[in-house]
Amino acid sequence: MSILVTGGAGFIGSHVVDELIIQGEDIIVLDDLSGGFVQNINKEAKFIKGDVCDYELIKKIFSENKIDYVFHLAAYAAEGLSHFIKRFNYRNNLIGSVNLINQSIIHKVKCFVFTSSIAVYGKNQLPMTEETIPLPEDSYGIAKFAVEKELEVSHKMFGLSYIIFRPHNVYGERQNIGDKYRNVIGIFMNQILQNKPLTVFGDGEQTRAFSYIGDVAPVIAESIRIKEAYNDVFNIGADIPYTVNQLIKQVKNVMGKNPEIRYLEPRNEVVHAYSSHKKVENVFNIKHKTDLQTGLKKMAKWVKIYGAKTTKNFDDIEIDEGLPSIWK
Repeated sequence: MSILVTGGAGFIGSHVVDELIIQGEDIIVLDDLSGGFVQNINKEAKFIKGDVCDYELIKKIFSENKIDYVFHLAAYAAEGLSHFIKRFNYRNNLIGSVNLINQSIIHKVKCFVFTSSIAVYGKNQLPMTEETIPLPEDSYGIAKFAVEKELEVSHKMFGLSYIIFRPHNVYGERQNIGDKYRNVIGIFMNQILQNKPLTVFGDGEQTRAFSYIGDVAPVIAESIRIKEAYNDVFNIGADIPYTVNQLIKQVKNVMGKNPEIRYLEPRNEVVHAYSSHKKVENVFNIKHKTDLQTGLKKMAKWVKIYGAKTTKNFDDIEIDEGLPSIWK
């Protein structure tokens, strides 16, 4: 089968590509390398450098290749920052997705697999289930939910099958630790490598369930072979929530360092967010998940070899009002 994977040079995307190639599939990776890296791309995949927002390129890819399946993982997944980069957020996370959906309909793609986010839920009863009514609190979550609804109506109107995953707080090898706007575990490990204080928004009592990449990518890759998964939505990730303060203790332990902790002004975010995974566990017969300490050890081992990365500022901030000073 010929499979297009967008964001295949990125963190989750590159792991999904590896899993698909193990299955023997022919993979085309589309990535603009804005958040991914060439070294992440499996050498057996065909690589096209490009942007999902370039509709002429998307049309060319579909017309020149018989694409059977699409795995759409390309996104700029910075929930907090999305308030301040609304145009950029909707262009990349919504319009780029619609470009792919249009061509998938036209070229009769068999299934469109989309990585959404539990950001679609916003502040909701915990744990969040697939039956929970989404009420996103940030522009990123709004864009993701809009794509979900677009896939739903495209299935009803044109018969395009889809599978939607809502992962959360995924961490592990190949994560971009140089991005200061997202992925708290990577941020902490990068700060430790640079002998800097760990920066925490608010009091550190906000809770998340941190999900190891090895528990997420294989399920996403396998999904097109599970007919019961078609035209449905699945939360995916870890079950046990931790406070950021609890996370810090474990990160310090696996990194073997005891840095200073610097608490900053709280930012506008959902304080407690974690979801139920009974549905995905039943459909995909999931029996085992990696505990946080084991996953952090694996990531720390990779990080120490990978080394510290320079943190770059986002150059296209659209709204300065309320922007945390650390992000300026």
